[in-house]
Amino acid sequence: MVELNQPSAGAPYAPGFGGDTSNAMIAAERAGASTGYVSAVGDDTFGRLLLALWRDEGVDAAHVRVVPGAPTGVYFVTHGPNGHEFSYLRAGSAASRMAPADLPLEAIRSARILHASGISQAISPSAADAVFAAIDEARRANVIVSYDTNLRLRLWPLARARAIMHEALRRADIALPGLDDAQQLTGLSDADAIADFYLALGPKIVALTLGKDGALVATPERRERIAPKRVAALDATGAGDAFDGNFLAEYLRSGDPFAAGRFANSAAALSTLGYGAIAPLPKRAATLAMMGSP
Repeated sequence: MVELNQPSAGAPYAPGFGGDTSNAMIAAERAGASTGYVSAVGDDTFGRLLLALWRDEGVDAAHVRVVPGAPTGVYFVTHGPNGHEFSYLRAGSAASRMAPADLPLEAIRSARILHASGISQAISPSAADAVFAAIDEARRANVIVSYDTNLRLRLWPLARARAIMHEALRRADIALPGLDDAQQLTGLSDADAIADFYLALGPKIVALTLGKDGALVATPERRERIAPKRVAALDATGAGDAFDGNFLAEYLRSGDPFAAGRFANSAAALSTLGYGAIAPLPKRAATLAMMGSP
């Protein structure tokens, strides 16, 4: 999606880019992973801007479809005393028209990790079906499946979100929920209880982001609380996506979910130092430098 971000009341909207899985892939690419993206954009100016973004960031967009007659999604971000607020214009967007028949199955089979999110499934029933089909194809090919809940109640009711997300997580290897989302989806408040809940669904790794309190990474054998990195945050837009992309990139590099969690925690902190979802995403060297600081 194209982003229009207003840093303060009355200020001009600054153009940028967003979309949670796109943000995560750009974050992973900047962290040193080789990435590709599956989606759809309109045959319009915004769609061409997104295609140029992925090209410039090194994300393989060969499997992003251009759909004539369908718009590219747009969203607005405003900031106030309660943090950032989103408004969306994406009904009927090209991405929302994705269906299982649109999937590049060979590309999915050749990946090391397939990453999807609750938003990927919330935007339409056909998109929800496409994500399930992609997950099933990945599992048949022994591709690791990663899933971020990223709950957006403006897109669907809680009961439907819970049913679909938790079914997706039963098929996932890595769960990447945020605490606020997980509390609503599970009815639990304690981070350790939430980690236990998602491990019981089937994932072997749960990386639960805790906002200003850092993160909790859990496996059936071990868990670790990761302390927050204190920064002068300006904008938390996309911080969870930054965590996801950096976690997956570092997990591919090291095979260690706890090292990946520490790396992603530092990268997510750095991502809050500028406005917008993309511009502040750090490169790997910057994240390593942050890890060496208090």
